[in-house]
Amino acid sequence: MLLSVCLLVCLLLLAYPMYVIWPFRHQGPAQLAIALEVTRIRPVLAVLFALLAVFFTWVVWNRAKRPFVRTGAVLLASLTLVSAAFSFVNVYELMFHPLRRPLFKKASETHLDGTEQVIAVKLNHSARAYPIRIISYHHIVNDVLGGVPIVATY
Repeated sequence: MLLSVCLLVCLLLLAYPMYVIWPFRHQGPAQLAIALEVTRIRPVLAVLFALLAVFFTWVVWNRAKRPFVRTGAVLLASLTLVSAAFSFVNVYELMFHPLRRPLFKKASETHLDGTEQVIAVKLNHSARAYPIRIISYHHIVNDVLGGVPIVATY
C-alpha cells in the first residue's frame, strides 16, 4: 500500500503542473501559482518518495515469501523511480523550440484574417507581425529587425 502511495505522489507531481501549464488551456492565477510551486519543489519530493519506495521495497522483500508480492513491490518501486527521474525533465523545453530563421511575407501576401492576433514590432523603420498561432508552437522567434537582433516571445 505504501509503495502505491509513493508511486501516486510521484505521478501527481508530474501530472499536475503539466495539466495546468499545458498550452492553449485556461490557466487561473491560483492554479498556475500552485503548479509553478510544485514544479519548483518537485525534484526534492520526488527523490524523497523514491527513497521511501526503495525502503518499502526492501521491507516487503524481507518479509514477503511469495514471489508475486516481491515482484509487485519491485515493479511499483521501479515505476516510482522512473517517475522521480522524469521530475528532473522540463517537458516544455522539449516541446518548444525557438524559431531561428523565420520566413516572412508581405502583409498583402498573407492569409491572416482580420481577427488573428499578432505580436507587432516596429524598429528602425522596419516592422514585423508575428502571428500568435505560429509563435505558440515555438514560444520564441529569433529575428533581426532593422539591423537589430530581437527575440519575440509569447
